[in-house]
Amino acid sequence: MTHPGEITRRQLLRRIGFTAFVAGPGAGLLSACATAGTGAAPAPAPSTSLAASADPKNPFGVDAKKPLEVVIFSGGYTDAYAKEVHEELYKKAYAGVTIKHNATQQIGTQLRPRFVAGDVPDVLNNSGPESMDLTALAAEGHLADLTPLFDAPSIDDPAVRVRDTLTPAVLENARVNGMNLVLNYTVSHRALWYNAKLFASKGWTAPKTWAEFTALGDEAKKEGIVLFAYPGQKGPYYQLWNILYTAAKIGGNQALIDIDNLVDGVWTADPMRQAVTAWAEIQAKYGDKAYFGLDHTQTQVKQLQNQVLFYPVGSWIENEMAKDIPDDFEYAIAPIPDVTANDAMPYGAIQVGVGENFVVAAKGKNPQGGLEYLRIMLSKEGARGFTEKTKNLTVVNGAAEGVELPAGLVSAAKAQDSAGQNIITEARFEGWYKELFDYGTEQTNRVMAGRITPEQFCTAMQKKADDIKQDESIAKQSRSQ
Repeated sequence: MTHPGEITRRQLLRRIGFTAFVAGPGAGLLSACATAGTGAAPAPAPSTSLAASADPKNPFGVDAKKPLEVVIFSGGYTDAYAKEVHEELYKKAYAGVTIKHNATQQIGTQLRPRFVAGDVPDVLNNSGPESMDLTALAAEGHLADLTPLFDAPSIDDPAVRVRDTLTPAVLENARVNGMNLVLNYTVSHRALWYNAKLFASKGWTAPKTWAEFTALGDEAKKEGIVLFAYPGQKGPYYQLWNILYTAAKIGGNQALIDIDNLVDGVWTADPMRQAVTAWAEIQAKYGDKAYFGLDHTQTQVKQLQNQVLFYPVGSWIENEMAKDIPDDFEYAIAPIPDVTANDAMPYGAIQVGVGENFVVAAKGKNPQGGLEYLRIMLSKEGARGFTEKTKNLTVVNGAAEGVELPAGLVSAAKAQDSAGQNIITEARFEGWYKELFDYGTEQTNRVMAGRITPEQFCTAMQKKADDIKQDESIAKQSRSQ
């Protein structure tokens, strides 16, 4: 909860919901724009022609007689926001419509066979460890063009287009192979999370340098507390993100831009090598290998029990663990400490971005309904409902005004405010070259467990990146910022 003199809710919403995404020098992902790279084949046009309508209340010509199928990744946000808010709003707008709702954490396992068979859901929340390869889906013409959605009249004010109600980063991150194919719905902060109440009781402060970080590790070890842990099962990508953001802290956002662009030698360059080495040493000296056998929920419970100090994750964790948070625990965010004396980004730099992918199936039975469902999600009522259910913010400007926000999110907002323009960009190869990202999660577990050295990690990742770069069957993407 907030205290007198701290950041107000209005300031929080202004900073996260709008000013955080104003592009400027050094803004990283906030001004990033992906374009089709040299030699990249354009995505095929969606196979379904979407009928236009002059009715601002039904711009896509939705037929209420057509059922709609929605698949939601039931992770940190659960699926209540979809089932109890967005789907109910859709039913209210189109009386008598039938909606088939499916919530799962196994997106790939459940949906890959369906895409092959041509039996696809209309709306897909493509998230989690089994998220599908969006570039591959785009290349096969499975993703509907969302440009009509962004150009459609907004539900709240038909005189204003949907695109003008959103933070700019949504549009900048919507493109795959040169087309607007992905809607990122949430604003998230990724860094190190800890228990502010524990730190206050011990007189500890968040470490600003690596020396302070390890000194705190020594103090925590005396009390039987692990300095740092991540889930080796169903969550090693949390630590891959952490390594990537640490490389950006050391070498600047160009390090991640070069990784996304498959630049020769980027994985073996100093920023990545130093980042991997630093975290492997933390694991070896202060970690516990038992966490390699735990999933994210189990690891997060350990942190709630004060068995782990720092956990690398995003701001969705507070809602994910809401039912389990004890009275003596309060989530707070800590930036990555300075790793070297010459880090390119100063202490306080954190990763802020848009996420939680939604797509519409171009070859589904009701793509018009799919676009309308996303338009409803992007209404203030739809976005506010999401925030009320999840205690996380959406990309819809002003939609969360008046909603009571939890301590962790207020902490994240203050950290973002302190970071200013020092925002760590996202690693976009996660969506562009999923094979490389998945391989990276495997190698992350290996290097953190000491089965390979940091140098072997870097060499293996560079070879994998080189293989993808040379594979002409894989459409290449590129970015300049």
